[in-house]
Amino acid sequence: MKKITYNKQYIDNKDIKIIIKALKNKLITSGNFVSLFEKKICKYLKVKHAVSCINGTAGLDLAFRGINLLPKDNIIMPVVNFVASYSMARKIGANIFLADVDSTTGQMTPDTLMDCIKKNKIKKIKAVITMYLGGYAENVINFYRLKKKYKFFLIEDACHAFGAKYEHNNKKIMIGSCSHSDISVFSFHPVKTITTGEGGVVTTNNKLIASKIRLIKNHSIIKNKKYWDYDIKNFSVNYRLSDLNCALGVSQLQKINIFLQNRKKAYLRYVKEIKKINTHISIPKYQNYKNSSFHLFLINLNLSKLKSNKNRFFEYLNKNNIFPQFHYKPLFMFSFFNKKKLGNFTGAKKYFSNTLSIPLYYGIKKNEQEYILKKIKKFIDQFKL
Repeated sequence: MKKITYNKQYIDNKDIKIIIKALKNKLITSGNFVSLFEKKICKYLKVKHAVSCINGTAGLDLAFRGINLLPKDNIIMPVVNFVASYSMARKIGANIFLADVDSTTGQMTPDTLMDCIKKNKIKKIKAVITMYLGGYAENVINFYRLKKKYKFFLIEDACHAFGAKYEHNNKKIMIGSCSHSDISVFSFHPVKTITTGEGGVVTTNNKLIASKIRLIKNHSIIKNKKYWDYDIKNFSVNYRLSDLNCALGVSQLQKINIFLQNRKKAYLRYVKEIKKINTHISIPKYQNYKNSSFHLFLINLNLSKLKSNKNRFFEYLNKNNIFPQFHYKPLFMFSFFNKKKLGNFTGAKKYFSNTLSIPLYYGIKKNEQEYILKKIKKFIDQFKL
């Protein structure tokens, strides 16, 4: 069996042709494809404003700057997350508080958020970052209710969740519509639902926030009547996404429903087979799995019933040309983290010891999934107690 990675992009001839078309335009940056891509994102997500940027990390930085996050402002985020949100908030100098997560899904819950607030005696919260790990949008409405109660900005780290939905009042609502949040941030890295190569987008229904981040992402340049004359009032950055990237995004967005359907089909195929060996392996239970973007397929190993550990499982799969991944190592485990702030994080510790992502992507073949599951079952049979 050839090498099977946990995720990968899909590029077809239509993608290649539109990039060539973009290359032939007079402007290959800050041109028509940028505005076209942003308009199509707005239409798809049913949101008022979409601002493209160079990646999801930049999107998080823009979101923080958009709400005017300042040094010493209090911000809460899940302890299991990619390092980007922590890094961008730390760069600003905010007081960062980490909330524990559910031990199977790896996601912060309303209960763990409240526990973080109470344990740290946080009185004034500037922002809370939710993160839909794997593309499964959980507890959207409950987080929104807490936002209304504590009056903080709610930012969705939706980098895994492009194309995901949630249900409210018998209606399906797009993640990124910001119907129950202030800002959503997406990544279009090659392994995500759609790709622009590298890239991301920030969405919001707040006109002032959108205007502010559009300015910030372009050096905060304010143009005057004469094209050569401009002013810069604030220190800023260049987070612009090129027309080449946006052209690819326009083409990929046309395939979004096919991508989602194919991923869901592969997800359900795994679920059906894993149920047969559920004494040693399980799947996180999501309230809203049907509306996921199916970015990742997470499995929880029951190590109490195995004479082995997760590292040995990784090594075994690698030897059989299967390359799973872990999403993510809890933030407090990294060297940069101040150990004096270390909490219990019992959910995150259990999640880290038991959980990994097995291959799931558009185009994964049935026989590849059968091969993966066959090898997993062989490992369990070899090491079960």
